[in-house]
Amino acid sequence: MPIITKIILVVIALLHAYILWLEMFAWTTRAKKVFKTIPEDLFEKTKVLAANQGLYNGFLAAGLLWSLAISDPIWSKNVALFFLICVFVAGIYGAATASKRIFYVQSVPAILGILSIILI
Repeated sequence: MPIITKIILVVIALLHAYILWLEMFAWTTRAKKVFKTIPEDLFEKTKVLAANQGLYNGFLAAGLLWSLAISDPIWSKNVALFFLICVFVAGIYGAATASKRIFYVQSVPAILGILSIILI
């Protein structure tokens, strides 16, 4: 896998690890500054739901990092594509249901990763 693809995968994985941290551990503190469209009174009420979402973001990060640890190049590429497609779909759904910004934060980097795997 080319180095640019690996860099893209690591950046996306780090982004999702950050989202995991925000949603699981900083939902009622730092997340209020990031998720500005959510009314402040809802953060405490949605703490458990946010933690659940954070866990899923952690799985996405873990899958992308796992793809880099696979020695077989075909399997590495396939696993990376699977998790990038999951990130892309999550971004599309988030943009359609929560905020258009999610498309740019999640789906666009995933598209770059997918294209780098397919084209390079």
